[in-house]
Amino acid sequence: MNNKQKIKKGGQWLLSPAAQHTIFSRETFTDEHRQIEKMVFDFAEDTILPQVKDIEELSEDLSRSILLKMGELGLIGVDTPEEYGGTNLDKITACLITEGVSWGGSASFGCTFGVQTGIGSLGIVFFGTEKQKKKYLPKLNSGEWIAAYGLTEPSSGSDALSAKTTAFLSEDKKHYILNGEKQFVSNGGWADIYTILAQVEGNKFSGFIVDRNTEGLSIGNEEKKLGMKGSSTTSVKFKDAKVPVENLLYEVGKGATIAFNALNIGRYKLGSASVGGSKQAIKQTIRYSLDRRQFGQPIARFDSILGKIADMTIRIYAADTMLYRTVGMIQDAIDYLDENDPK
Repeated sequence: MNNKQKIKKGGQWLLSPAAQHTIFSRETFTDEHRQIEKMVFDFAEDTILPQVKDIEELSEDLSRSILLKMGELGLIGVDTPEEYGGTNLDKITACLITEGVSWGGSASFGCTFGVQTGIGSLGIVFFGTEKQKKKYLPKLNSGEWIAAYGLTEPSSGSDALSAKTTAFLSEDKKHYILNGEKQFVSNGGWADIYTILAQVEGNKFSGFIVDRNTEGLSIGNEEKKLGMKGSSTTSVKFKDAKVPVENLLYEVGKGATIAFNALNIGRYKLGSASVGGSKQAIKQTIRYSLDRRQFGQPIARFDSILGKIADMTIRIYAADTMLYRTVGMIQDAIDYLDENDPK
């Protein structure tokens, strides 16, 4: 991890030989990594896991209370500088925390937490003005406020830049007037602030911070989902919604930069969430196979069951190894850029 080298471009890292000292793995965790890992896994075991059924009842109060407790422990603002209420730890720690939350066995709360610490707030962390950061980030990192992110629309999903939500500058140049609809907004029904992507003057994809109490903003009904029923997913509609010009995020026309930088962080964090949930699943599988008895013995003694558990263990180990090797490479690149950035 401490060995700095020239950053490889494109897919070069797939073809270049890897030396042992350049590969990050669990064996390379620092004492701080292990302490945080224990803290978050213990928290998930004690606080999230016993309340999974209640979380699945779509309890906003319960999810907020868990977020507040995590804020007190400093587990929300891991990607945020300390001056804005964060802890500014490395990406390995961010993955450990996400994995630990998912170990709690609630994909619903994992989604709520993931949006809070990812796409809902990172646009402000990366591109917000000093005033925006001071106003919003401390309350997001404490868990007092919940964040959401609106990109998908009824007519645009993966083709995000074709979004139809519009934003026009008012005649007095004090507000942007937003019109349109965002769909499948995670945390949508609970959020206090939204990062919304819209087309300024018809073709300049841009980001905005929109407060929940904005006049002209309305929230749709909760989606009836097949899974993750304990996380809020709604539409968010804008009808002549007046957003102050100072709530423009970054610059006009820079919405794609905001959107994809925030989304890219979520891509590897989703991997850590999957690993954490899978580890809890195999724990429950082993427990059940020891409790369930057939033909006078636990089914865990049957070769067919042992084979399935072995396959699960192998796949989870492989996923865990790939996850932390990848995140180690990302952290190496970040460290390299930080030390060599002329700014």
